[in-house]
Amino acid sequence: MHLARILAGLLCLLLLSTPAMAYDNGQTPAMEFLRTPPGQPLSPAQALNSNNWQPLQEQTANFGYTFDHIWLRIPVTGPRLADTRPVNLLEIAYPQLDTIDFYLVSGQTITQSYHTGDHLPFAERPVEYPYFLFPFPAAQNDNTLILLRIETTGAMQIPVKLWNNRSFFEHTSIESQIHALYYGILLAAIWFNLFVFLALRERLYLLYVLSTLGYLLLVGNLNGITYQLLWPSLPAVQNSAMLISIPLAMVFTLLFSRDFLKLKRYSPLADRLMLATTGLNALLAVATFFIDYSSSIRLTVALAIPTCLLLTVIGPLQWARRNPQAVYYTLAWGAVTLGSAITAANKYGLIPSSFITVYGMQIGSALQVVLLSLALALRIYYERQSKVLAQEAEIKALADRRTAELKLMDQALHNPLTGLPNRNSFELRVNELVRQSPGRQLGVVIVHLNNLYPITKTLGHRNTDRILELAAKHFNAVIKDVAGALPIEVTEQRRFFLASLDPQTFAFVVEADRALASPRTIMRSIDELRYPVDFLGMQVPLAPQLGVAFYPNHGKDANTLIRRAIIAEESDRARDRGIAYYKSSRDSYSAERLTLVSDLRSAIENHELTLFLQPKLCLKSHRITGFEALIRWPRRQQPVRPDEIISIAEQTGLIKPLTRWVLQEALELRTRLMKQGREANVAVNISPNNLREPDFALFVQRLMQSYPAHAGGITFEVTETSMMQDPGNSLRALNALHAAGIPLSIDDFGSGYSSLSYIKRLPAGEIKIDRSLVTDLPEREQDRVIVRTTIEMCHSLGYTVVAEGVEDQQTLALLESMGCDLIQGYYLTPPLAFTAMMQWLDEHYPACRARAAIDNAPGLGGQS
Repeated sequence: MHLARILAGLLCLLLLSTPAMAYDNGQTPAMEFLRTPPGQPLSPAQALNSNNWQPLQEQTANFGYTFDHIWLRIPVTGPRLADTRPVNLLEIAYPQLDTIDFYLVSGQTITQSYHTGDHLPFAERPVEYPYFLFPFPAAQNDNTLILLRIETTGAMQIPVKLWNNRSFFEHTSIESQIHALYYGILLAAIWFNLFVFLALRERLYLLYVLSTLGYLLLVGNLNGITYQLLWPSLPAVQNSAMLISIPLAMVFTLLFSRDFLKLKRYSPLADRLMLATTGLNALLAVATFFIDYSSSIRLTVALAIPTCLLLTVIGPLQWARRNPQAVYYTLAWGAVTLGSAITAANKYGLIPSSFITVYGMQIGSALQVVLLSLALALRIYYERQSKVLAQEAEIKALADRRTAELKLMDQALHNPLTGLPNRNSFELRVNELVRQSPGRQLGVVIVHLNNLYPITKTLGHRNTDRILELAAKHFNAVIKDVAGALPIEVTEQRRFFLASLDPQTFAFVVEADRALASPRTIMRSIDELRYPVDFLGMQVPLAPQLGVAFYPNHGKDANTLIRRAIIAEESDRARDRGIAYYKSSRDSYSAERLTLVSDLRSAIENHELTLFLQPKLCLKSHRITGFEALIRWPRRQQPVRPDEIISIAEQTGLIKPLTRWVLQEALELRTRLMKQGREANVAVNISPNNLREPDFALFVQRLMQSYPAHAGGITFEVTETSMMQDPGNSLRALNALHAAGIPLSIDDFGSGYSSLSYIKRLPAGEIKIDRSLVTDLPEREQDRVIVRTTIEMCHSLGYTVVAEGVEDQQTLALLESMGCDLIQGYYLTPPLAFTAMMQWLDEHYPACRARAAIDNAPGLGGQS
């Protein structure tokens, strides 16, 4: 890993390593040293005359981290290098020294001096070279020596060698080429992976680039290359770069190692440890800007060593856990670790110098770059392969999904049983024909099978499905030959002229002009459609019934045309003749009806309805003993019949709030009647839908408890036919109402059919003979027999009998002679609003006390 390279760099700091050749011509001289505290400076003369000089036992002067000033005394008299060249150059191969004072002393005289260091601009060095070079004349006598004074806030490492200047530059020329090759390998890896990152946008490659760049800067700082090339006039930047390059290189290398090894997947614990170590290094990088150089470099080295050890063991551990990426990681780390160890051993003199031992660290780190670059290249290859396979799988999945979508689309546009186009497909086709030829007249034809339900009950659903399949094929073949028939769907395999709207309804479309021009062909096709289906030796009649709507006369879109063709098909004319055309005059499902529903809802909520009263006359006492409350809608501009109001309310669910309003209003009217001093019963019509409401009886009970003075004063009228629609529920509801004290009247008796055994079980006290039996009573003997028999039967069962629809004196007299109890009708008065009814009562109530008064009372005869 790149941190292995950092470790190698730290070894340069800790082992006093210097770049060296396998066979150099430099000489490490015998030296003496003198340490002086920083607060007690000495002059060169004082240093030379000091009695505290000590011989240096090691080859390289390494005093660790100290603030003392170090003096070195180096004799240069007489030595010769291996090639017999004279010594005339001193090298200090460590660029991180703050201040260096060089003195060439001959006898007691300083003949040459230099003042330099990395706290001074690079241009002030005697020789512009990454390390410190001090040229001097070759020694002419035996008393010549070099005196050095060094101070630094970092590590006090002073690797000194004496050279002949020509030999040194010959040596460094070869070494520079080796270093250039090494830096070239790092730069090539950086640029290559940077391009990969820009192409793939994967952060692993960016982390590799940053990690390698961090190590490159670290090695450049250690060797002094960055100071010479990047910021030669900014020594402060050089010192800061040296401090921050180590923790930053570690941060990016830790992040790269974490992603490369995929620790989050393979080892969450190691992943958290790596993140914690990354955080410490990042914190240290920030701290270097706020603490002194000496403390910073010590903390940096102290944290870098355990970080490197962590990354040393993480590779083998992950390899043991079968992490596939750990193989390359461990090999790359092993190469740089082995190379650093060889170089360190050579520096300590444990192994002889050779090209490999001297440049082991660079060779190992270069191998590491190559191995990791190879690993990343293989990663790209395998990822590309995986992506290709994934794309192929995705393409296959898309193809399968497309096939499934086409199948679903086909199912969505076709009837699953017959395979015919369904309603959606038919509507799309009709709308398409309308758009393509807006001036062409089209006919939308509905074919409804009226006999399908009886067939299903007789033969079962499976056989009915088979019959529908046969019918669909037969109808499609017949319609194909109809003049002007237009195809609904045409493919290479299929050609459909018929669509299936629902299990018992089909549809097709024709050019109206061509079809109407051949009426005989149309009738012949209708006869063929009516022909029974041959199934299992049986001739099964389907009783098809047709309805037709024309574009553009009856509608300008498929939905409207289909709806109106269905209305035509349901008409009496279609039942009589087998086919009918839509006529707006016979359409009871128009938009006006929807508007009426909305208006009725609003009228109920805003109390725009009112109740009119029609009186009931007692034929024995000739008094008005009751009223029937009838609903009216006086504020509506277009009048609506009362029976239409009730019909709409029942069909739309508004009957529940409407009936509750009527009951409330009837009680209020009776309250006003009582205030007028008129005790009379008020009858209210109840819908059979109300009797099916589970809470209706409870509502009535609570309502009557709120009006205790009206107990027994409100009568519910229920039609004879409506009770027979749901006898069980109706009987339970009426018994509950009877228990609440509500009198019951059976309305429209004789208009339908019912069971007398059922009627006698009802808690009713009154029977109202339907007006259809009363209207023609004077003219029809049969009606008189029926009414007389009904009155006698009802009296024998204990019912009070009311005749409604009385419109003349003759009818009244007949009913009175038959023993009828009460009458109501236009002979007395049409239904009136409350105020008008009160006026009518004030005018005619006294006349109602005598039979003669009734006959002679003005305004009582006929309708008004």
